[in-house]
Amino acid sequence: MILHKGETLFRQGETGPLYHLRSGLLKIIRVHQDGSQILVNLIVPDEIIPHHSLISPNPYFGTAIALVTCEIDVLPEAKWYQELNGDPDRCRSIALLLQDKLRMMQQRIDQLTEVSPAKKLQKLQSWFHSYITPATLTDVLTQDEIGQFLGLRRETINRLLRSQTNTKKQS
Repeated sequence: MILHKGETLFRQGETGPLYHLRSGLLKIIRVHQDGSQILVNLIVPDEIIPHHSLISPNPYFGTAIALVTCEIDVLPEAKWYQELNGDPDRCRSIALLLQDKLRMMQQRIDQLTEVSPAKKLQKLQSWFHSYITPATLTDVLTQDEIGQFLGLRRETINRLLRSQTNTKKQS
């Protein structure tokens, strides 16, 4: 299936199939009871989501929205879990997928624990660059979303981005 920028793959609280992202980039947002939203994860090519449902079914934790055009395979849940129960090699491959996701989350923790806001932004830009070139971080995420993802205010992101632009102009 093809999902275009801004289209929703699934909504928080719904149940349904798993998905394999062949190409593109998805964001996972969490909607709070007051209607506010926060960016909690980014899904990159070759990930199968939702991660928390790879072994057993659960409602979707957040809402998945395409950041760019995405090619996605639908993995029907009944077939997925039936095949999983009868194939130990498949369980191992799922464990390896989860291991890869944990490593990616370690990179995220590294970004978040950076003391300097500028370093946080630089690490995120570097990580993002490997997935969206030639687009830039700001082509895909709003300043609010970047701030949410890094634990910084939008105003701080705006100031840091302006500073980067001014530094490039001076070079």
